[in-house]
Amino acid sequence: MLIKLEQAEQRWGGANKLVDQWLTHRRKLLVKYFTLVGLSPNKQAEKGLPSIKDVKDFCEQLVDYVSEGHFEVYDRVVSECATHGQDSKATAQNLLPKISESTDTALDFNDKYTESEDENVLYQLDKDLAQLAQAMESRFEFEDELLEILHSRHS
Repeated sequence: MLIKLEQAEQRWGGANKLVDQWLTHRRKLLVKYFTLVGLSPNKQAEKGLPSIKDVKDFCEQLVDYVSEGHFEVYDRVVSECATHGQDSKATAQNLLPKISESTDTALDFNDKYTESEDENVLYQLDKDLAQLAQAMESRFEFEDELLEILHSRHS
C-alpha cells in the first residue's frame, strides 16, 4: 500500500492542493496502520498487542480520512470532472459507490474499537485489521482511479 501511495504522490503530487493534502492524510493513516499491526519502519515485527488508546487513535485518523473523502474531496473531483464532460462525470460517479463500500467496513471497525469497554476486544484486532486492510486497499485503488480520471482528462 505504501508503494502505491508513493506512486500516487509522484503522479499527482503538486497538481492540486486538496489532492496533496488528501494524499498526505492517506500516508499518515498508513503509517498509523503499520505501527498498529506491529511493523516498525525497518519492517521488523514487534510483539504484543497495541494499547486500546493506540487503536482508538488509529480509529480517529481512519474516520477523519474516510470523512475527508466523502465530504471534501469526492464532490470536488466529480464537480471538476463534470465541467469537462458528461462522460467524465459519469465515470467518476460510478466509482463513488465502489469507494463507499469500504466506508461501512471502516465505520464498523471504528465503532467496535471505540465503543468497547472491554480490552479483550484486542484479541480480535489482527483479524479485523486484515479485513480493514483489504477494504482500504480497494478504496485506495478506486480513489486513485478517480484521481487518474481527473488528471488524464483534465490536466
